[in-house]
Amino acid sequence: MMGRAGLVVWSCWVGSAWAEDPTASIDAFVAEALPASGAPGIAYAVVDQGRVVAGAHGEILSGSGVPLRPDTPFPVGSLTKGITAVAVMQLVERGAIGLDDPISQHLEDFADGPGAAITVRQLLSHTSGYSTLQGNDRQDEGGGGPDALAREVARIARWTPAHEPGTRWDYSNANYRVLGGLIEAVGEREYAAYVEEHVLAPIGMTDSFVADGGVYEEMAVGHVPWFGAKRPLDDRSTDRSTDGVNAPAGGVVASAEDTARYLAVMMNGEDDVLRASSKAEMMRPAGPVSPHYGLGWGVDPDAGTVAHTGTVPGADALAVMVPEDQRAVVILVNGAGGMGFGETAALFSGVEARGLGVTDAGVSGRGGRMALFGMFALAPLLFLASSGWTWSHRDALRAKSGSAGQLSVWFPLVAMAGLAWVSVGLIPHLFGVSVGTLYQYQPDFSLGLVATAVTGVGWAVFRVGVYLSGRDA
Repeated sequence: MMGRAGLVVWSCWVGSAWAEDPTASIDAFVAEALPASGAPGIAYAVVDQGRVVAGAHGEILSGSGVPLRPDTPFPVGSLTKGITAVAVMQLVERGAIGLDDPISQHLEDFADGPGAAITVRQLLSHTSGYSTLQGNDRQDEGGGGPDALAREVARIARWTPAHEPGTRWDYSNANYRVLGGLIEAVGEREYAAYVEEHVLAPIGMTDSFVADGGVYEEMAVGHVPWFGAKRPLDDRSTDRSTDGVNAPAGGVVASAEDTARYLAVMMNGEDDVLRASSKAEMMRPAGPVSPHYGLGWGVDPDAGTVAHTGTVPGADALAVMVPEDQRAVVILVNGAGGMGFGETAALFSGVEARGLGVTDAGVSGRGGRMALFGMFALAPLLFLASSGWTWSHRDALRAKSGSAGQLSVWFPLVAMAGLAWVSVGLIPHLFGVSVGTLYQYQPDFSLGLVATAVTGVGWAVFRVGVYLSGRDA
């Protein structure tokens, strides 16, 4: 990508000697894989025994000519959860809260409510009972202000958890919004101010901050999938959720280099921003109900890795640690992966493997995803063509009679109603969101889903109308 917007690589010492510099391997891979992904750019950093090397390819905004750098801030999405967990663990170390305290002990909105018995540990480990769908529910619409997060937490406090607390793992942004409210209540300052002062600044994350709704020219601009290409977002603000109420779940903006410093601190085995014992507790399974998630981090005990992904409209992030080796990699891309077309998964997989010095396992199933995308992209055209065919063969349709004829007239209406439910109900539900929310992340695929539902039902209704009008005549 030298000719497109340049390549930037640098390194900085934060610890002991470097075993093997992986930048040459990563850069050679990215030069081939980035164009295939359609993403405008990528920034990465690798940690080995405390030392960080970082690099970047591509542009802040497609076609701008402004190069990405290792210190370019990106929205990192759910990598924020680990940072929120650090803030909570600091309050635990202070003795202000306990991991097994019921949340109602510290937030009075939960007193005597359906979620009163949910504990701090259950919120951190996604075993509170709140579901993914609940966590992706529309957020505060109360007009913003310093109490916006508190109002959102009060709203969540009225929800009945989808599952009995402590009985099931279900990833939910609601958990971390509540934890943000806990930090504000016990830490006695707004979430952003607490995190920036007590977590980001002590680690040395000088190019990072909590999203505040502002527009920052130096930030990477998000690009969403658009039929095999990437389309830049019109909204350049740092927080697209209403008034920042989702900041504790996904509102941190950080550079690749800063995120690597954070990972180095998490693995160093020292008492600093947190005690070493608290860090270790965060990076091991939280319990039998949560065998693959700790406190703010996904864990794989068999592989010895600790990881988390982050997704916001137009940008994806990945951080993977191998604590035993004190090695880690962070990858930030300002182009969201598409469905089958314009995917970034292979880009992430290749950089991760080269950063950790392991074999690239690759990505499977792309053909199926391409077929799914193609089906919903082409179905509306098929239904429009079928409507034309129906009109041109209206006499044959109107001549149908008997039970078989009636079935052939009315069954498509039932079938298309079912297809509409699958398109705008079931498929978004499988992603844990509404079709409107899915549109923010996958606008091309979502447009195909909605168009399929509308044109399918429209064709079936038109067909019945043509049949009935002929009978009246």
